[in-house]
Amino acid sequence: MQMEEKRAYAGELDIRKTSARDKIIGLAGNPNVGKSTVFNQLTGMNQHTGNWPGKTVANARGQYTYGGVNYILVDMPGTYSILASSAEEEVARNFICFGGADVTCVVADATCLERNLNLVLQILEITGNVVLCVNLIDEAKKKNIRIDLEKLSQTLGVPVVGTSARTGKGLSRLCEAIQEACKERRACRRIDYGEVIESAAAQISKRLDRLPCGGLSTRWLSLRILEEDTAFIRSLSDHLGAELSEDTEYQKALLAARAILVSGGIGQETLRDCYVSKIVRESEAIYHACVQTKPDYNARDRRLDRILTAKTTGIPIMLALLFVIFWITISGANYPSELLFSIFSWLEARLWELFAGAPPFISGLLIGGMYRVLSWVVSVMLPPMAIFFPLFTLLEDLGYLPRIAFNMDKFFKKAHAHGKQALTMCMGFGCNACGVTGCRIIDSPRERLIAILTNNFVPCNGRFAPPHKGQIYAGICVF
Repeated sequence: MQMEEKRAYAGELDIRKTSARDKIIGLAGNPNVGKSTVFNQLTGMNQHTGNWPGKTVANARGQYTYGGVNYILVDMPGTYSILASSAEEEVARNFICFGGADVTCVVADATCLERNLNLVLQILEITGNVVLCVNLIDEAKKKNIRIDLEKLSQTLGVPVVGTSARTGKGLSRLCEAIQEACKERRACRRIDYGEVIESAAAQISKRLDRLPCGGLSTRWLSLRILEEDTAFIRSLSDHLGAELSEDTEYQKALLAARAILVSGGIGQETLRDCYVSKIVRESEAIYHACVQTKPDYNARDRRLDRILTAKTTGIPIMLALLFVIFWITISGANYPSELLFSIFSWLEARLWELFAGAPPFISGLLIGGMYRVLSWVVSVMLPPMAIFFPLFTLLEDLGYLPRIAFNMDKFFKKAHAHGKQALTMCMGFGCNACGVTGCRIIDSPRERLIAILTNNFVPCNGRFAPPHKGQIYAGICVF
């Protein structure tokens, strides 16, 4: 691991307690389940984290006090899995494994609990000290989704609390459940992956059992090692303080485990499929046992998805929406831009009068240089950005951004890029710096680099100011 990566890795895991009684709570969950809302309600902060443009692929930290105990709350980026293949998955997984959290609180969306249970089951294989927060419980009731929280708790073997974080409902019970969970240690929940995989994992576990793994489940570690997750093996070696690749007994156990997989007909390329399919089946079984739904409660969402992602209607609708956003942004920004410019011009005239007796190079530097440039930048760039980013955030909150990435993925693949780059390029029209920063959502380092380099060619508002820039922006969007 390079020095810069080590510093970043250590920084994400370096959670310092102010006293021995402090408790560290990890906050995990899928994107857009209200996880950051729970974080903000408990800590009183206004944090916006996640893995879409405008958010940060990193851990956010805050504190709250309950029952006389200080709790350090760590909000991890939203992720659908911890079988890490992207930056946000790796950040979340490393903290759950090596961050030293006393309890991991997993926030799930009550309106689509089955999908959320996949992540819950993966985390339960790492640690049994979990509290499940079923958020948006009020929205689930509106859709006639009835969740038996008590049965779900018994099935998973962990406390389950229903909340509506936006209104604060159920958060006191959540704090109480977290407090109780800190007092006891629970065993990890096992998913049976079949005799072949379990036998292979047992070979590696025998060696890991003799290493200081810091309370981590050696079975789960063995499953990740079998998958040849090089980033995780590197992180594990750093955690153990020794290179596993140099451990002779470990290498012998790894060869024996791979031989078992080969003899069982499981190749390296199919191993992850075995993991995922078993987790999905387990999630389905738990969901159907604990949740009652109206048969067609999500029929409208499915119909909308078919329309928004169809070959014939998806692209035209996407272009129309982006056209409207750009037109509103540029046309609507003209009025506040003119108003700001007139205000700054009036102030500039007063400043020239104030500095009438000053040396020319002083007045020229301060007024003709610094003040004038600052006023032009604010007048030209602030109004469009103040309009564009809230509109883009609205699309995000409506859940339309993943559909844009899906619609554009086929076209971007032809250029060896990723569909998510469509989102960062849209951000680039507002501000190239935000667009480049948003490229962190792209999983592949090669595709991420392509997105960063090409995003600089997107003309942001500060580099585009002809008389008919609204129509030109829209034309660029369409063509």
